[in-house]
Amino acid sequence: MTAVDFAAFVERLAQVSGDVILPFFRSSIGAEDKSRGGVFDPVTEADRAAETAMRRLIAQTFPAHGVIGEEYGGDRVDAEYVWVLDPIDGTKSFISGLPTWGTLIGLMHNGRPVYGMMSQPFTRERYFGDGKRARLRTLAPMRGEGPPTEWATRTLRTRPCAALAQATVMTTSPALIKADADRAAYFKVEAGARLVRYGADCYAYCALAAGFVDLVIETNLKPHDVVALAPIVEGAGGVMTTWDGENAAKGGRILAAGDPRLHETVRRMLLEGASLI
Repeated sequence: MTAVDFAAFVERLAQVSGDVILPFFRSSIGAEDKSRGGVFDPVTEADRAAETAMRRLIAQTFPAHGVIGEEYGGDRVDAEYVWVLDPIDGTKSFISGLPTWGTLIGLMHNGRPVYGMMSQPFTRERYFGDGKRARLRTLAPMRGEGPPTEWATRTLRTRPCAALAQATVMTTSPALIKADADRAAYFKVEAGARLVRYGADCYAYCALAAGFVDLVIETNLKPHDVVALAPIVEGAGGVMTTWDGENAAKGGRILAAGDPRLHETVRRMLLEGASLI
């Protein structure tokens, strides 16, 4: 099977997870702290219930497939096909009532990301890609009137931007860049950019794929943070790797850029900046 063959099933996963999550959003839901005394790392009942629902559907439909999820870990991680799930990427935004969160649904084939979706059920947006093309599906009004009644789809393309001085840069927060050397290297890039924005989590990568952002720079990421996003960014014409230029699927220090020229320039800046500390 190809990644395209799984597209309809990913839509089902997005629908199932959204149906579970939405009743909790902007409610009085509480959050536990997973950090054990470190930086606040919340998890909610919505995270756990959505991942459970997706895992159940995967097990029923593709029992030989593996699953890696943020909340319940890995199962059959050496399988040919492995699903990588983050039920709510941006839980801090979620519990703050902000819509900059999303459900990440990624598929790996023999260890490489081949399909991904970021589903935002509140705004009714689904960004998806297979590394060759990327699209956005939104629930839109028919003939421009009345409530949303049908899905409209458009192709995503990153925008050309070769110069850092013209670039918009995003990171969730510089405080999450834990190593002093990495943080100093990031701030060197930030100082040379035209515009910097914080706090969007997975939305930053989708904004990059849609041509509104030029760079996303982060560290300390896990596979569930990136596997779904790489096929979207790359399908839109962008580049997403580690700072060392390796496959982003394992997480770590991640650099995404809409323009390959900017990616290489900034990647060298980050490595040189980090090595000087």
